[in-house]
Amino acid sequence: MRIGLLGTGPWAQMAHAPALSGHPELDFVGVWGRRTAPTKELADTYGVRAYDDVDALLADVDAVAVALPPAIQADLAARAARAGCHLLLDKPLAPTVEQGRTVVEAVAEAGVASVVFFTTRFQPETAAWITEQAGADGWFTGRAQWLGAVFSGDDNPFADSPWRREKGALWDVGPHALSVLLPVLGDARQVTAAAHGPGDTVHLVLDHVSGASSTLALSLTAPPAASGAAVELRGTAGVTLLPESTETAVSALSRAADALLAAARTGQPHPCDAAFGLRVTEILAEAETLLDEG
Repeated sequence: MRIGLLGTGPWAQMAHAPALSGHPELDFVGVWGRRTAPTKELADTYGVRAYDDVDALLADVDAVAVALPPAIQADLAARAARAGCHLLLDKPLAPTVEQGRTVVEAVAEAGVASVVFFTTRFQPETAAWITEQAGADGWFTGRAQWLGAVFSGDDNPFADSPWRREKGALWDVGPHALSVLLPVLGDARQVTAAAHGPGDTVHLVLDHVSGASSTLALSLTAPPAASGAAVELRGTAGVTLLPESTETAVSALSRAADALLAAARTGQPHPCDAAFGLRVTEILAEAETLLDEG
């Protein structure tokens, strides 16, 4: 499969470009970015073409991977789908429900495959745990803590990200927490509570269709010594914790590419497709409304 990369920022450099370049079933064709110099630099590093016209790239490939801010991703993802390109997307799918719905509609109309890269879902240890817990009954509560130090640590490559500054932890790490809780506890019927904490920290309570409830603590401003992610489930079978993974983002993204290849070959949607990304966006938007209302 011929694939192009949209975006040249830290995430594109750290994860996307090496994953695409090293994948045995992908032909990494080229890079498009919003700035000429970084685009050429990244393309030269991997020996691929630097595109100054996004439509020219779309015409040359079968798929695109997107490493761009959510609002830009949403617009270009819909454009790429209409051009017949399969989509390897990042989270969150879009910053608004309307934009996310436009992506999903474009994917459906074009009949292309889509995968949203929720990192934890593509790490083998954690993915196996999620599958195992999703097959069990009797969950009572879930608790997810996704505490980052993006804005409180030193030399974080994402600290200057404008969209993260604007949208905060809810939209950056909230999708990760939801990607673990929803397949186990079921869809969220309602965000029953939302409150601000220190910095950009937010606390959410969800009511799930299974009858279980969950709580989420999300932050990008946690003290570095307190940062980390943890998920705990409690139910009739007892207590279980999300296992830690030693996988890198590159290897997890390579598995996401495997999932996209399989979905394109079989026509069977992956559980982390654009439609799931839209559902996550809807929940985040509902929580944002509650937070704004105080």
